[in-house]
Amino acid sequence: MKLINIGFGNMIAANRTIAMVSPDTAPIKRLIVESRERGRLIDATYGRRTRSVIIADSGHVILSAIQPETIAGRLKSESEDVPEE
Repeated sequence: MKLINIGFGNMIAANRTIAMVSPDTAPIKRLIVESRERGRLIDATYGRRTRSVIIADSGHVILSAIQPETIAGRLKSESEDVPEE
């Protein structure tokens, strides 16, 4: 299992991630509100501005204060470091 740092010591499982998107569009904002109402929202921003929204295969929505491009770069660099078995 590969873990990705999403900021402030928080980690997520790379293989459980479906999408990483920017929180600026109306559909993503609705997704955040609906997830909060269902109890499936995980806020890992520590009070900072939300810069990326990560959607997990379990239906959870994770908010991060790090840009989606940065998280994707971390995912890519970790996948290059670890040889496939």
